[in-house]
Amino acid sequence: MIVRWSLGELPAALAELGVERPLLVASERWTGLDVPRVAQWSEVPSDRIEVPLEADSLLAVGGGSAIDTAKFASSTTGLPVVSVPTTYSGAEWTAGFGVRSPDRRMVGGGGGAKPAGIVYEVELTLDLPRAETVGTAMNALAHCAEALYVRGRNDVADGHALEGARLIASALPQVVDAPDDAEARAQLLRGAASAGEALALAGLGLAHAIAQALGGRYGLPHGAMNALSLPPALRFAEAQAPEAVGSFRRVADAESLAALGGFGRLRDFGVPAAELREVAAAAVGRSGNANMPRPATSGEIEQLLRSMW
Repeated sequence: MIVRWSLGELPAALAELGVERPLLVASERWTGLDVPRVAQWSEVPSDRIEVPLEADSLLAVGGGSAIDTAKFASSTTGLPVVSVPTTYSGAEWTAGFGVRSPDRRMVGGGGGAKPAGIVYEVELTLDLPRAETVGTAMNALAHCAEALYVRGRNDVADGHALEGARLIASALPQVVDAPDDAEARAQLLRGAASAGEALALAGLGLAHAIAQALGGRYGLPHGAMNALSLPPALRFAEAQAPEAVGSFRRVADAESLAALGGFGRLRDFGVPAAELREVAAAAVGRSGNANMPRPATSGEIEQLLRSMW
């Protein structure tokens, strides 16, 4: 994976990959950026993206929705993806993706994308609103926590996970207090990059399984759902992997960091209590749950959901 830390290095990164005609995948907010493109696709998220024949690559600019849309197109065309993330989601590191309709409902997903490059640019994150800042940073923090105890964990991933958690825990309160602090934003972005690398090396866990089930059913923001799901999922994991969870807790307090977003509880997002059993049934079969040292039962996930409601 090619990783660069300035938008000015994007042309050189594309040249290093041997591509020069990317399809820009970005919402209208970002289509005005001065970046190479042969065409652009601005419906984000999208389950109907079309790639012109002249495109030799995909350039995703935005958060997880834009990057997942590009990765979906990559999986069907075989074209490489270069991502310019504008949030802390970590989607730029993995070949897996969720496919969402324009109203954000989950309609599918899969793997087989070809992520080839990442170009980080701190300036693109400076006006990210508080909810998206905290939500996507908590998504990254969940990557760190889960990498330490899932079945795919390894020593290299552990190093990235702990470094990412340390950076996020230090930088996120500073960014909430001073959103235009470029130095704090840069530290948070580096923490998210470490978290994304840990994710790529180890995989997802239970918090993500729950967040994906909630987001897919109700079209809710993935970051906010991770912020709500991580603390109870950590409590579940602690009984199975106390040393791993302990090492995470020594560098990051997930509950206090999640509180910075002011997300409230599941009921505040309109999730009906009567449907929590169905949400649990959807979460139990997700790969994040299967990757746990002991996968949670549907009943156990329902209990976690009720503690969040």
